[in-house]
Amino acid sequence: MSKYEELIYDWNEKGPNTMDLGSVTVDDETLRDGLQSPSVQEPSLPEKIEILESMVAMGIRRGDIGLPMSSQLEDIKGLLAHIVSHKLDFSPGLAVRTVIQDLEHVVRLQDQFGIPIKAEAFLGCSRIRQMVEGWDLDFLVKSAVNAVEFAQKHDVPIMFVTEDTTRSHPDDLKAIYGAAIDAGAQEICIADTVGHSTPQGAAMVVKAVRAIIEEHGRPEVLINWHGHSDRGLAVMNSLAAAEAGADIIHAAGLGIGERSGNTPMDQLLVNLKLLGYWDHELTELPRYVERVSKAVGAPVPRNYPVFGEDAFRTATGVHAAAIAKAMRTGDAYLADVIYSGVPAGMFGLSQEIEIGRMSGKSNVLFWLAARDLPSEPDLVEAILTEAHGSRSVLSEDHLKNIVNQWRVESRA
Repeated sequence: MSKYEELIYDWNEKGPNTMDLGSVTVDDETLRDGLQSPSVQEPSLPEKIEILESMVAMGIRRGDIGLPMSSQLEDIKGLLAHIVSHKLDFSPGLAVRTVIQDLEHVVRLQDQFGIPIKAEAFLGCSRIRQMVEGWDLDFLVKSAVNAVEFAQKHDVPIMFVTEDTTRSHPDDLKAIYGAAIDAGAQEICIADTVGHSTPQGAAMVVKAVRAIIEEHGRPEVLINWHGHSDRGLAVMNSLAAAEAGADIIHAAGLGIGERSGNTPMDQLLVNLKLLGYWDHELTELPRYVERVSKAVGAPVPRNYPVFGEDAFRTATGVHAAAIAKAMRTGDAYLADVIYSGVPAGMFGLSQEIEIGRMSGKSNVLFWLAARDLPSEPDLVEAILTEAHGSRSVLSEDHLKNIVNQWRVESRA
C-alpha cells in the first residue's frame, strides 16, 4: 500500500459493485461524427493529420476518418496516405450506409492504399425510424445481410451499426443483429444516436446484445458503444456499457458532434486512466484537445474538466495555502491531489495559484516565490489590498505593475 492509499480513502473502490471494465479500448470519431456538428468548421487536411498524430501518440489505435461518399473523400485519401507512408499503428474506419454504392468506396480505397479499412455500415432500426422511413423488419434484415456479405466478398472488415439502438425493440435487434452476425460481421455497434440512454439502460442493452452474439455462436464478435450527450450522461453511459461487456467505446475530441455532441474522448480517457484501464501516457492529451479546438473552431469552456483554463487554477486563500504547503514538501503528486480529484501532472498540466478577492497571504507568497521576487510585508500587503478591492483575479501584468510601483516607492 502506497502512502497515498493510506492518505486517501477511495469510496469509488469500495463495496460489491466495484467497476470492472475488462479490456475496453476506444475508437475516435472526431474526424467523422464530430465534424457533423453544425457549429464546427471542417479542418484542413494538415490539421486532420495533426489530430490523427495526437491520437496515435496517446495510444488510440482505431478511428473513423470520414464519410467517403461526401466531400471528405480527398481528405480521407490524404489521411490514408499519411497512415501508410508513416506506418502508423492505427486502424482506419469509414462510415457508410448499408448500400452497395457506399461500400464500393471502401473497396476502392482499400485496394488503392493496400491496408484494411473497416466499413462502419449504419442502418436505422428503431420502430419510430421504421415508421417514418416506410421500412419493415424484412427490409432491415435484408439490408444488413447484403451489406455484410458484400464486404465479406471483397475482404473488407465490417462493423454493422444499428442507429437508435437504445430505443429499438429487442425482437427487432435479435433479428437484425442475428442476421448480420450469421452473415459474418466481425463487429457490431450499439448506437445511442439521440442520447436517450441512462447508465442502467446502456448496461441492459449491451447485455442483451451480448446474449444475441452468444446465441449465434460467435463470441469473438466485438461490441462497440457509440454514445451521445443529449442528457449529459455520455461518459457515465460509456463506462456503464464497458462494465456490461462493450469492448470498444466511441468518442470525439471535446465531445463535438450533432446536437449536444458525442462522448468526449478527452474526458473518457481521463476516467479510463484514473480507473487503471489506459496503459499509455496521456501527456499528449492537452495538445490533442488544443488541436481539435483550433481546427474545428470550438473554444474550450473555461470550466471544462481537466482542460479548461480554470481546471487547475485557484485564487481561494484556504485552497492555495494547502497547495502551497504540499508543494513545500517537494512532493509534486501530493500538491496535485490535495485540492484536485484529477492529478494535473498525469496529463501534462500543473496546479496554478492566482491572486484575487478571496485570496490570502499564501497566494501572494507563492506568486512572489515562483518569480524570485522579495516577500517583503509591505509588498504583500500592497498586493492583497489591490486584490481584495478587485472584482476579478489580478492579471500577471497588473501584479507586475504593483511590484514595480512598490520598488519605486521603496527607493524614494
